[in-house]
Formats: sequence, C-alpha cells, structure tokens
Amino acid sequence: MTATLSAPTATPLLATFRKRRMFALSIPALILAYFTYIFFAFDIPGLAQRAKMDNAAILLSDFWSHKVHVTRDNRSGEVSSAVEGEAKGRYPIGTHPDWVTVDGTTTTIDLGDGHIVTYDDKGARYAVPGYGTIDIAPEGNGLKLTAPEPLPDWINAANNRVSVTTENGRFAYTRSKVETFRYFAGWELFFFTLDSPFHGKGLLELASLALWGDRLDPARSNIAGMAQDFWFNPMWRHGDVAWAIFETMLMAILGTFGAAVISLPLAFLAARNANPLGPVRFALRRVFDFIRGVDGLIWTIILSRAFGPGPMTGALAILITDVGSFGKTFSEAVENIDEKQVEGIRSTGANALQRARFGVIPQIVPVLLSQVLYYLESNTRSATVVGAIVGGGIGLMLTQAIQTQKDWEEVCYYMVLIVLMVIAMDSLSGWLRRKLIKGE
Repeated sequence: MTATLSAPTATPLLATFRKRRMFALSIPALILAYFTYIFFAFDIPGLAQRAKMDNAAILLSDFWSHKVHVTRDNRSGEVSSAVEGEAKGRYPIGTHPDWVTVDGTTTTIDLGDGHIVTYDDKGARYAVPGYGTIDIAPEGNGLKLTAPEPLPDWINAANNRVSVTTENGRFAYTRSKVETFRYFAGWELFFFTLDSPFHGKGLLELASLALWGDRLDPARSNIAGMAQDFWFNPMWRHGDVAWAIFETMLMAILGTFGAAVISLPLAFLAARNANPLGPVRFALRRVFDFIRGVDGLIWTIILSRAFGPGPMTGALAILITDVGSFGKTFSEAVENIDEKQVEGIRSTGANALQRARFGVIPQIVPVLLSQVLYYLESNTRSATVVGAIVGGGIGLMLTQAIQTQKDWEEVCYYMVLIVLMVIAMDSLSGWLRRKLIKGE
C-alpha cells in the first residue's frame, strides 16, 4: 500500500521545508555580506596601497642574513667597514674585507657580478651591468645625479639623498656620508667578534686549539677563552639573552604556581559542598569572574604603573589573572567530588581540615595538576608579551630589537629561543603530567 499525506498534514511539512531551504540559502549570503563589510570597514584597499613590499623583502632577508657596511665620511674622508654598521663589529682601523680596496682617496667596492662602487673626493659612482653608471656628486646644497634615463624604480632620488637597491647590495649617498651594504648569508660574528683571537677559525681548528693547541692568550686557556668570548659577545650578548630567558620562565613559574597556592583555599570557600555560607560563596565567585573578565594585559599595565617595571611585576600580573581562572576551576572540581569518601573520613571523627586534606584533595589533585601545568605552558608564551610591557625578560630584548628596525637577525634569534623555550616547557609539563597523574 502507498501512504499519501492528507492536505492538512502536507501543508505544515511543506512550509517547514521551505523555511529550512530559505535559511540554508541565506547563510552564504550572510557570510558574503560579512566579509564585504570587513573588506571596507578594515580598509583593505588602503592597506594594500600602503604596503611596501620592497621593505618587507629587505626585512625578511635580514632574518637569515647579515650585511657589511662600507662607509665614507664625506667631511673627513675616512672610510670604515663594519658588520651591521655597529661599532662592536667594526674592522680594525685601516683594514677592510677582501672585496674592498682603498688606494689613497679612492675606495673600490666589488659587490660581485660586475657591480662596482667607487668612492672618491668628487663623489661616488655605482656601475650596474646592463644599465650603466650612476654618478652622484655634491652640488650646492643638494646632490647632482647623472644616470641613464628613465630612472628605474630601484633608484630613489631626492634633492639630498640618493639610494640604489639591487640584488647585489644597497647604496645610499647623502651630503654627510656615502654607504654601501653587501649582504651575506648567516649570522656573522655570532660566536666570536673581530677582536677575538678565535674569530675566523674553523670548527676543526677550534677543536684542536681546545684539546692540544698552544694558548692564543697567555692569561687563559683556549677553552676558557672560547667560552668567555662567546658568552660575553658584545654584539649578540648571549649571557644577557640567557638571563632574559631565565627571567621569562621565572615570571611564568612564579605567577602560575603562586596563583595555584592562593586559589586552592579560596576554591573551598567558593564551593557549595564545602562552605554553607551563601553570601561568601557568591562574593568569591563574582571576584573570580571580575578577575577573569579583565584581560591579563590590562592587569599588566595597571601593575606596571603601580609597582614600576620589572619581572616581579610581570609575575604578579600572571598571578592575578590566573587566580580567577584557577578559583573557578578548582571550586567546580571540589563540588564534583565523591561525597562518600568524605563521609567515610567524617565517621572517624576527623575535623573539617582533615576531611579536606584526606577526602577532597586526593580526588581533585589530577584536575589541579592538569590545569596548573596547562596554564604553565600558556603563561610561558604570555610571559614574553608581559615582559615587553613591564620591561623584563626576553620580551624586553625582543621589543628593543624590533624598535631599532635594524637588528632583524637578532629578532629572529630571540624568536627562535622563545619557540625553543615553549617547546622545552611543553615537554617538561607533559613529563610531569605523566609522572604525577598517570604514574608512568
């Protein structure tokens, strides 16, 4: 037999189907409208227009490479070479890389592939294969540029500054100085600076010096000299970076475990089965909600204004933020315990403190440890941002390196260390969870 729906029954089903179909069709339209609103509200066209991809390419290349500056002071005529343009990476007076030749007042810089830059008393010239020679000379209060027309977009010329950017390097000329940058892969002077006797030596040569070679410095052994020159490297500051990493981890550990210690007794006062006083429970829960409702960065800013900068301020900010989260989580764990164990301990005549110690805490320890260790991982990452605000830890050094807009290889170095620190804390917390919770 074939069942047919009567008209009164079919009409509501048909109406329901039509409503669902219209709702399903309206979802893509709502999503499209939402993204259209975002496109104009966030000024995506203006953002694309303001983007400077050439600057972005330079910054990205600075992450994995370094540049050597060859600078001529146009007032004194002095020519100097330095890694990253820093005084700490400056070549000794009168010495230059092997691709820089100084002959009297004329300096010749070979950038490779036929790119030649020349400095002299008349100005500077950059010979670019396939294009021609770019000649710059001072004229009155400005600069005179002579180059094949039309000027390509990789030449930026103004009245008082001319800059050239090619695949082989960069060149900039102003009234006060002329400077050429040549890029090389790697982080130069990462281990030893130019003034160290161990600079420029290969791995095997360093190993032989450490094991049986003659002392390069009579005042110290080669191994001690290598360790000191690396640890106190004035450009990369490995010792300061290690201390900053330690401060960041210390902020996360103090803040997380300090919040756990404070939250545990408060959780009993906020739990329904542990505290019969309703107004006290209500007040504590609202305090937890208020603390959790205010973002950790807000607490960081408030505390930095109240107590001043420093890693201890960062630890307090993490502590206050986590008290709200731990208080709520721990109180809910106390309310969800098995009351039979507590009643069994109560039958022995145990007081409230003993019932909590032997009947409640053993049940909630897995939840407590799991939450605390999870927040420890999260706070290790957050401590970097907190440190940037309160002026402590690796976050401060990272912010300083970004603000200079020059030392991007150091920014990459700090970012790599931050990732390794987070991985280490994640592995440590995972190992502790297995040991303390699962008993492996």
